[in-house]
Amino acid sequence: MTESTRPLPIAITLGDPAGIGPETIVKAFRDAPDLTRGCFVAGDVATLRRAAAVVAGAGVALPVAVLASAQEALGCPPRCIPVWQISSAALAGAPPAAFGRVSASAGQLAGDCVIWAANAALHGEVAAIVTAPLNKAALSLAGPPYDDFPGHTELLQALAAAHLKTSVARLPVRMMLANDELRVVLVSIHVSLRQALAAVTYDQVLESLLITHRSLQAILGRAPRIGVAGLNPHAGEGGLFGREELDIIGPAVMAARARGVLASDPLAPDTVFMRARARSGHFGEFDVVLAMYHDQGLIPVKYLGVDKGVNVTLGLPLVRTSPDHGTAFDIAGTGKADASSLIEAIRVAQRLISGAPETERN
Repeated sequence: MTESTRPLPIAITLGDPAGIGPETIVKAFRDAPDLTRGCFVAGDVATLRRAAAVVAGAGVALPVAVLASAQEALGCPPRCIPVWQISSAALAGAPPAAFGRVSASAGQLAGDCVIWAANAALHGEVAAIVTAPLNKAALSLAGPPYDDFPGHTELLQALAAAHLKTSVARLPVRMMLANDELRVVLVSIHVSLRQALAAVTYDQVLESLLITHRSLQAILGRAPRIGVAGLNPHAGEGGLFGREELDIIGPAVMAARARGVLASDPLAPDTVFMRARARSGHFGEFDVVLAMYHDQGLIPVKYLGVDKGVNVTLGLPLVRTSPDHGTAFDIAGTGKADASSLIEAIRVAQRLISGAPETERN
């Protein structure tokens, strides 16, 4: 096997060490041994060993192996957790972060893991990255460079832009949340509601439609059917409740259609998600919904199934997926965390790097 044809491992980032990320990682290796073969954790050995002990309870903890190279992960036996030890100032002689507490050191370690994994992916050393949840307050407390980024998506966008020697503005990305029943792409992400409303511009909506079209076409193997949510109640009711649908969203849809995008007219946001929902073997009317702001899209998709939800960043020159939940500080260290979403994120990452079109959802 030549260097160019050798398979590459998938890196799973630690997430905030004070949250449930390490526990869900351990459970993923325990409960999905075939799926996690060829994966490794970009993280901290001591934190993973503590998580393994928490998950094991009175039983035997899963072994945690220290890697000398990322490629060694491909040869690790099932239910062994391979770890690439991240060098971080946050670890300088300190014990693992206390469960459930926001801290600068925990935020720095989580961010350092993401930077290492992203750079490894950008340089072709890993096939994809799956990011366990980090805490945005802890990331901000960590200071430069992390306090410039409200979350994973913006940090990964900046790293990718720097790698490509371009500006962030020239590398637009979008967040897609998906579960078995619904996919949603967001026009804006982690900004205030007032800023999100201001972000509903012709250029932003058109760019979102084009990114969604390109990305889902690669995933599905065909042009996706995009349901476009209006911004206002009843999609503006012909201008009675606002003109954004008439003056901004509608014209952007028309421009996208001229480029081959299968997008609907702006639809009432209180019904478009139901029309897109796939249930009991019946496909929805749309493959994905373009939502105008964060909570408009995430409330329905999380309500339908946060335990199997996956976050996919569209537009990056690397494959990145993530579970659709946060750090859950309130249950960290109890062993109660559910790994289903992380397992599904690994599954989606593997499907994306294989290039095989996604089968229709049941």
